[in-house]
Amino acid sequence: MSIISLDHVTKRFGDTIALNDLSLNVEAGELFGLLGPNGAGKTTAISVMLNLYEADSGSIHIFGKPMPKDELAIKRRVGIVPQHVSVYDQLTVYENIQFFAELYGFSPKVAKQKTEAALHFVELDAHQKKRPPELSGGLLRRLNIACGIVHEPELIFMDEPTVAIDPQSRNTILENIRELNRRGATIIYTSHYMEEVELLCDRIAIVDEGKIIAEGTQDELKDRVMTLETARIKVDALTPNLLERLDALDHVQKVEYEEPYIEVSLDKDTPLAPLLETLHQEHVHFTSITVDRPSLNTVFLALTGKTLRE
Repeated sequence: MSIISLDHVTKRFGDTIALNDLSLNVEAGELFGLLGPNGAGKTTAISVMLNLYEADSGSIHIFGKPMPKDELAIKRRVGIVPQHVSVYDQLTVYENIQFFAELYGFSPKVAKQKTEAALHFVELDAHQKKRPPELSGGLLRRLNIACGIVHEPELIFMDEPTVAIDPQSRNTILENIRELNRRGATIIYTSHYMEEVELLCDRIAIVDEGKIIAEGTQDELKDRVMTLETARIKVDALTPNLLERLDALDHVQKVEYEEPYIEVSLDKDTPLAPLLETLHQEHVHFTSITVDRPSLNTVFLALTGKTLRE
């Protein structure tokens, strides 16, 4: 079942086209990545999905219905973790989370239970009496997440939740996100950190200049641009004719050697048997062989002509 559906959505700000005929479907239970450089349209796409901006054309449905502006029953099912930390400096950590719980109309008793659960989930129990200015960047980001998920939403939008934090805090947040998804939440995750999207997401849409230029699983995206694979073979020693014989094999494009590895560039899906047979015939002992596929970064560069941080 589609949780989010966008059909040919366009959004302009003056002469700038922020979203350009964008279509997208996110299924229940997915951890879906929106990958693109700053300014690609990721945050605008989320704002349009949430009806914070009105689209100029196209249709948007959430849980099978148009996203309402002011319907608590629907908004209780949605959580938002914004790119910029949105908490109140004058409130403690606990009070911030409790405030957001109460915004969703829970009774004081239920709001207290949900506050304590969210506090524990993001591992801020020891900091609950502190105020935001006393927290590190990583702890602030975790508070931001707690405020966005305290009501236990079915659908969560996370807009670059790990910007400018230390590696340890990033790892904690990424594990929190995995756990939310394991518990059944559908998550739309935007980032310009390639490695996070690779680690987390079931499916990925690559966004550039307001358009989705590619969409699919990581393997599907890599298959779109991959024409070569690299076999990396660790050998004990070379024989005089080995590199020349390998280079002469069908579907081999290039052979290089940097002790102790031979790297063989092969056409996509070329069987390894001829390589192994040649090694055997040359009486060359190898201790490992791996085949490398392109990274998601390679895919992005091939499809957009840009690096992710542009």
